[in-house]
Amino acid sequence: MAARGQSFSGMRGLAAVPSYVVMQPTTLCNLDCAYCYLPFRAVDRPMSVAVAEAVAEAVNPWAAAGRFSVVWHGGEPLAAGRAHLADLMAPFGPEVEHHVQTNATLIDDDWCDFFARHQMRVSVSVDGPRARNGDRVNRGGQPAYDRILRGVTMLRRRGLSFSALAVVSRPEPGLATELYDYFLDLGCDVLGINIEETEGVNTRDNRHDPSAVTAFWAELVAAWRREPRIHLREVEWSLRYAAAVLDNSADAVLPRQLDPIPTIGHDGSVVVLSPELAGFTDPRYGDFSSGNVLTTPLAEILGGAAATPWVGEFLAGVEACRASCPYFGFCGGGHAANRYFELGRFDGTETEHCRNSKIRLLEGVLEHARDHQSPAA
Repeated sequence: MAARGQSFSGMRGLAAVPSYVVMQPTTLCNLDCAYCYLPFRAVDRPMSVAVAEAVAEAVNPWAAAGRFSVVWHGGEPLAAGRAHLADLMAPFGPEVEHHVQTNATLIDDDWCDFFARHQMRVSVSVDGPRARNGDRVNRGGQPAYDRILRGVTMLRRRGLSFSALAVVSRPEPGLATELYDYFLDLGCDVLGINIEETEGVNTRDNRHDPSAVTAFWAELVAAWRREPRIHLREVEWSLRYAAAVLDNSADAVLPRQLDPIPTIGHDGSVVVLSPELAGFTDPRYGDFSSGNVLTTPLAEILGGAAATPWVGEFLAGVEACRASCPYFGFCGGGHAANRYFELGRFDGTETEHCRNSKIRLLEGVLEHARDHQSPAA
């Protein structure tokens, strides 16, 4: 149901104000997951309070004007410690919503008190049942699943709602149903599913048989429709787009401009569009940074981000997608990091990530709809 022949006016240039910022309180992670993209996860490089204060100067007025989130994303954010994370959060005003993406292994009663006190929204990274978490190990190579589950159990015991994020490395028959049933029992209220991506220091191949990926997404839709108690991020977005195509309003689905999604590194450097680029350097593109909040206000950095050479190249790639891809109205031109790590540049078009998590996703949703449509009267 890609809207062939339709022009899409959205996703042109960068918005001046983001909908959220990503903050890296530390580069350190206590796990060593096989598919992780982070380059410095074995090193503790903490964010200074001065960086948080500089970001808050921009964020607080944005939050006062409308809903705004700060997403704490490491490394493992909880590895920064409660006292330091509280100091980093202190400059942000009461209107700011705080989210944390965590592997849950450090969660205890004290952390639960912290989440409740700060009204912090928790998202847990876990890949399904024990047997599906083989890539999630500690620095000694030992499975982390029991510690992850202990943290989740603590959240549930304290009555704290949480989201879940799962990585799928090998789509195969039966897996989608297994995962959905598992997360129903786990007790999360929102679920995101990521097909493993080749990016950062993870160079594992992410090519899969197209029919297997399409079948995985179709099976996931079927499992969700059977018992839709979880908000299923990818499926609900696909259904929204499909409904808009049928209603001839698909051009209104995409935002008018790209969200810059500024990622604030531990040192105050600002990388837009793709958190996965933070911490990397390239002879052509430098460190991918558009500035540093310790020397330049965040709003000013975002206002000039489109002039960063690689960002301009990426925007040219977005226009190439708009001109050539019938799925543009669904994905809006893909993600910068996937282009760079798969293609070696930013102005290319289709990537394996596009195929696995955009094209096959939409085709899987539509395949399920075709297989379950009511017969004609």
